[in-house]
Amino acid sequence: MSLLAPRSHLLNGLNAEAYRRCIAEGADRVATRLASVQGPFTGITPERLAPTIDAVDLDRPLHDPSAALDELEETYLRDAVYFHHPRYLAHLNCPVVIPAVLGEAVLSAVNSSLDTWDQSAGATLIERRLIDWTAQRIGLGPAADGVFTSGGTQSNLEALLLAREECKTEDPLKLRVFASECSHFSVQKSAKLLGLPADAVVAVPCDRNKRMRTVALAHELEKCARDGFTPMAIVATAGTTDFGSIDPLPEIGELAAQHDTWLHVDAAYGCGLLVSLKNRHLLDGIERADSVTVDYHKSFFQPVSSSAVLVRDGETLRHATYHAEYLNPRRTVAERIPNQVDKSLQTTRRFDALKLWMTLRVLGADGIGELFDEVCELAADGWRLLALDPRYDVVVEPQLSTLVFRYIPQNITDPAEIDRANLHARKALFASGDAIVAGTKAGGRHYLKFTLLNPETTTADIAAVLDLIAGHAEQYLGDSLVRAS
Repeated sequence: MSLLAPRSHLLNGLNAEAYRRCIAEGADRVATRLASVQGPFTGITPERLAPTIDAVDLDRPLHDPSAALDELEETYLRDAVYFHHPRYLAHLNCPVVIPAVLGEAVLSAVNSSLDTWDQSAGATLIERRLIDWTAQRIGLGPAADGVFTSGGTQSNLEALLLAREECKTEDPLKLRVFASECSHFSVQKSAKLLGLPADAVVAVPCDRNKRMRTVALAHELEKCARDGFTPMAIVATAGTTDFGSIDPLPEIGELAAQHDTWLHVDAAYGCGLLVSLKNRHLLDGIERADSVTVDYHKSFFQPVSSSAVLVRDGETLRHATYHAEYLNPRRTVAERIPNQVDKSLQTTRRFDALKLWMTLRVLGADGIGELFDEVCELAADGWRLLALDPRYDVVVEPQLSTLVFRYIPQNITDPAEIDRANLHARKALFASGDAIVAGTKAGGRHYLKFTLLNPETTTADIAAVLDLIAGHAEQYLGDSLVRAS
C-alpha cells in the first residue's frame, strides 16, 4: 500500500475485497495459533517482552496488513494468555463460542453506535429484544427493562445509582448499602463514586459456605433503623467471585420487602444458571430483585465485553436519562424514538448485544446452558478430588464452578511458611506456562483458586495441575529448609 493512499485502508464498498482478504488472513493467523499453543501461556515476563514492544516505531508504518500481522506474532499473539486452553483455570474468563466471534467481526465492521436510533436502527431493537428475553428468564415482570453495559462493575454502579435516586432520604450521609463480606469490590467502588460516606457499605458476615447470613443481615437492618440511617439497597450475590457462592435469595428478598429497600442481585457470574438445564433452581428468589447484573462474558461464553443491568420497573431508568439537543432531544420521547442512551451511563456504545444474539440463534439457550452445566459438574468432580487429597485443604463445596484450596505440607505447621509455599507455587506455575491458577485469601491465609469455565477441561487436567502445584510448593519448601540449615 502506498503511503500516499491512506483512503485505500478505509472500509467501504470500494475496498470490500481488500477487507475480505485482510480479515481472512487475520482469522487464519489466529486459528493457526489456537491450534498450536501448548499451554495457556509462554511464561514470558514483562521485562522480557517490553523491549519488543518498545522497539516498534509507531511513527514508521509498515503499509502492509500482512507485515503488521507478522509483527503482531512477536508483540502479542505468541505470548498472549489463551483462555481457550483447558489448563487456564484462573479468573472469570471463559472460552468463547464461534457464533459470538462471528458477531464480533460483524459489529466491528459495521460499527453501529448504540446510543441513538439514528446511529443503530435494527441494532437497537436487537438489544432491546435481548433485554426483554433476559428479564423474562429472570422473572422480573412485564414492566422490566435494562441496557447492555461494559461489564459487571458498570452494571452494579448503575443499579446502585437507581437505588439511591429511588431512596426516600435525600441526605447521602444517612444512606447505607448492605452486601456480604464476599461481595464484589465494585459495590464499595460504586458507593464512593455515588458520593456516599466511607462507611456506607455494611459488610454482612457469611456462613461457612460463604453465603450471606440472613440473621446477620436482619440484625444490621434493625441497627440501621435504630441509629437513624436509611437502608438504600441490599446487594445479594449470585455467584461470588472467589467462591461462586449464591446468597439465600428468597430470604434476602423477604427482608428487602419488610424494610422497603431496593434489592439488587449481582448475578454477573451466576447468570449462566438462567439457561441451566439442571440448576436453575439455585437462582430461585432472583425474580424479587429490583435490579440484576448479568455478565454474559462470564458464563454465556461471550467475548468481552457483554454485560447488562436489568430493572423490574423500567421507569426507574429515568434517573440515568439526560437530553442533549444534538443527540436525543426531549421531543424524541414523544415521538417514541427508541434511544438507548436514555437508559445508559455511556453515550457511544458498541453493539455487543449482537454476539449474544448470534449465539442464541445458532446454539440456543439450551446449548449455552449445557456448556455451563458441564463446568459446574466439573467443579463438583474437582471438589471430590481435593477432598480426598491429603495434600490439600478445600474451603467450600462449590455451587457454581469455583474451587478455593490450599496446599498443606505434612511436616510444616507454620501458617506463614505455608502461605509462602502456596504463593510461590502459583508464581512458579505461571512462569512455567504449564497452567494458570488464581489466588485469594480466606481466613487471612493465602489460598489458590480454580475458576472452571472451560468445558474442555477434564478431571485429568485438574489432577495434573494439582500435582504441578504440589511439586512447586515442595521444591520451595525443600529449598527453604536448605537455606535455613
